[in-house]
Amino acid sequence: MRKPIIAGNWKMNKTLSEATAFISSILPLIKTDTHCDIIVAPPFICLDSVNQLINETNVSLAAQTISAKTEGAFTGEISISMIKSCGCDYVLLGHSEQRLYHNETSANCHKKCTLAFENKITPIYCIGETLNERESNQTLAVIETQLNEGLLSLPLNNHDIIIAYEPVWAIGTGKVATPKQAQEIHAFIRETLSKHLGEAIAQKTRIIYGGSVNPGNIESLLKQPDIDGSLVGGACLKTDSFVELIKKTSAITQ
Repeated sequence: MRKPIIAGNWKMNKTLSEATAFISSILPLIKTDTHCDIIVAPPFICLDSVNQLINETNVSLAAQTISAKTEGAFTGEISISMIKSCGCDYVLLGHSEQRLYHNETSANCHKKCTLAFENKITPIYCIGETLNERESNQTLAVIETQLNEGLLSLPLNNHDIIIAYEPVWAIGTGKVATPKQAQEIHAFIRETLSKHLGEAIAQKTRIIYGGSVNPGNIESLLKQPDIDGSLVGGACLKTDSFVELIKKTSAITQ
């Protein structure tokens, strides 16, 4: 059985003091929860301070993106070695907001995945369709293209990767794909991995869902056979809701 994941993407929220206060509030409440991998992705300025608090706990650290360059005159960029020095085990790549606001492409994510592998950091590769693409029946073509350009030529037999399916129309909108809709796409992703990379890789790869996930809908999503957890946005910013997501995952996996 694939171990579930609850990953919280803080996006551009929380100052340094707010970040450390939040982590300090959740750690005592989840310290015995080992049924799922718990990941937090704070803003860059908070990575080192958060890492000092979660070191040797059951919470892991992710960066929200990286540069495709390793160093140099790239003002405002963050390199893979920088996030590694802050204790990151994971990095989000290809998030829809990076694709929309910063022209992130799947081909660029391919380069970033390679850097992550070289530095023993696990990529969380985000894919998903817009509302227009879904309504025009392009969802599967969009997903397959994002997989082809971002992942399928990479040596996944030697490295771990997490795929996050996030329908763009459900991110921050309050809308959420039905469990059936989400399961259909997760199954398609797994089938695509199997076709190109083999069944063993397809079955070991964890595919998580993101898009307005909250304590009220997490259980119905995680009961689906190909949904291995969630990449959470707004619900990860409050102690009560983030902890509840983790506890509800326990109830499903036991």
